[in-house]
Amino acid sequence: MQDGSSAEQLNAQQATQYDVVIVGGGMVGAASAVGIGQLGLRVAVIEAHEPQAYTPEQPLDVRVSAISVASANLLDRLGVMHNLLALRHVAYTGLETWELDGFITQFSAEQIGEQKLGYFFENRLIQLALWQQIATMDNVDILCPRKVSSISRSYAQDNQAVAIGVANKDGVKNAQLTITLDRGEQLSTKLLVGADGANSQVRQWAGIGITGWDYAQSAMLINIKLSQAIEPVTWQQFTPEGPRSLLPLPDNHASLVWYDSPVRIKQLSQLSNLQLGAQIRQHFPSRLPQDFEVVDKGSFPLTRRHAQQYYIDNAVLVGDAAHTINPLAGQGVNIGFKDVDVLIAQIADAIGNNQPWHSNHVLKQYQCKRYADNQLMMSAMDAFYAGFSNDLLPLKLLRNGALKLANIDTPIKRKVLKYAIGL
Repeated sequence: MQDGSSAEQLNAQQATQYDVVIVGGGMVGAASAVGIGQLGLRVAVIEAHEPQAYTPEQPLDVRVSAISVASANLLDRLGVMHNLLALRHVAYTGLETWELDGFITQFSAEQIGEQKLGYFFENRLIQLALWQQIATMDNVDILCPRKVSSISRSYAQDNQAVAIGVANKDGVKNAQLTITLDRGEQLSTKLLVGADGANSQVRQWAGIGITGWDYAQSAMLINIKLSQAIEPVTWQQFTPEGPRSLLPLPDNHASLVWYDSPVRIKQLSQLSNLQLGAQIRQHFPSRLPQDFEVVDKGSFPLTRRHAQQYYIDNAVLVGDAAHTINPLAGQGVNIGFKDVDVLIAQIADAIGNNQPWHSNHVLKQYQCKRYADNQLMMSAMDAFYAGFSNDLLPLKLLRNGALKLANIDTPIKRKVLKYAIGL
């Protein structure tokens, strides 16, 4: 994965040419492919795993996402929301947070004149709907199952006046990236998009460092089936060990999220579903109906990562490749979709103004619009996490008083809610 030589330039000439190559075909990568493809550019998506086809009788996945109104609007512009709404989902209308009984903050769609705050979808269904949209596009190819073996850069001469690594008169480096795949194919592109997750291969090749840490907690995702319907409200109670959350799912199902120490989560993961159900009844808020059964479970560690920059020459990061956030408020995929929205808009603006759409100027504008906003959201979640992790009585009384005060319907509260759902 080093910059090029004459042999690499020859390989680039033999490679299949694309305008944009996206590494990672998950929700954010697939959305990037659809949006950039709609601009008329030729796009390739490299992905190791194809999403499983959907049938209504399949059990629900444990990986679900809260899709904000802003993310839903993006998916609608990409042409997938209509098909996605035909699949199982829940539109939720409220969000509630508390620590001590009687000290609660409640948000509702009605407070901001909306019918809903967003949707809960299984991650796989969002990815699947995007892949189905890609299948209708002649200028977007999915290469799956494939993995990247190497990435190299080579510079071409511009009228014999541009030396390697020197920008031309328009300020654009005349570079091509060559991506070699595990089956030997080679792709050549002007822009490489890293949408390949928290351990991004593209980010590592680009030499972009990260800041961050591992939280001293893990999260367990538990799908349950209830004997009765529940209201379309997601809630979260803070405890000294970590939050306990509920996300409503279709057909009397719900997703429970149990935050705790890695040791405790490992212990819970080893229990049978029946034993885990008993632990949930003991440790979750009493508002959770007691008549339920555990259907499925999974767990993951909590980490925080932020790339020190989002681009280098001919390469850009989106989604988890650029940032991973504490999942307290369910904002991970939503800020990833914000990345996609802004990147598409910047490329579209450059194309519309007959400017080089893959230039550093375009990528810098994308970074300027996204970096500070992502940092703000990540810092807010960290502050929220740290503020509720301390069990000192004076601090507990202070934060619970703040929660009760925050429940008063004010313009500030409505503004916070609109920001959270991307409006």
